[in-house]
Amino acid sequence: MPTDFQLKTMNAVHRLALKLTGGRLGQNVAGMPSLELTTIGRKSGEPRSVMLTAPIIDGDTIVVVASRGGDPTHPAWFLNLRDNPAVEVSLRQAPRQPMKASVATAEERAALWPRVVAAYRGYASYQRKTTREIPLVLLTPA
Repeated sequence: MPTDFQLKTMNAVHRLALKLTGGRLGQNVAGMPSLELTTIGRKSGEPRSVMLTAPIIDGDTIVVVASRGGDPTHPAWFLNLRDNPAVEVSLRQAPRQPMKASVATAEERAALWPRVVAAYRGYASYQRKTTREIPLVLLTPA
């Protein structure tokens, strides 16, 4: 499981690659478009941003996966948006736009999970590593 330090380092490297290459590197990761998700910290009340990938984009709905590499705990960004679903998203370095986050229902997850795994097989191995059900988050325009 990745440590907090490793996750923060990966995010910093991703942002740096985007900046240094003018977006030529990092707009897609493992065949999925990347995005910057900004949540409001549930404890601090401060904006918190993280780089993620979107295995599914259906129209104006973006699906992200709260996998944390198969760790037994949810990622902080997931806990933040669960407490405050008002988020901002910058897809492929586009300007940030306000969006609403919602955790996929059991039915939605059942329909989406095969598509998520088809986009990136690593998600299936992440799910096998943990006993928690990895949540899928739907991001829709606010």
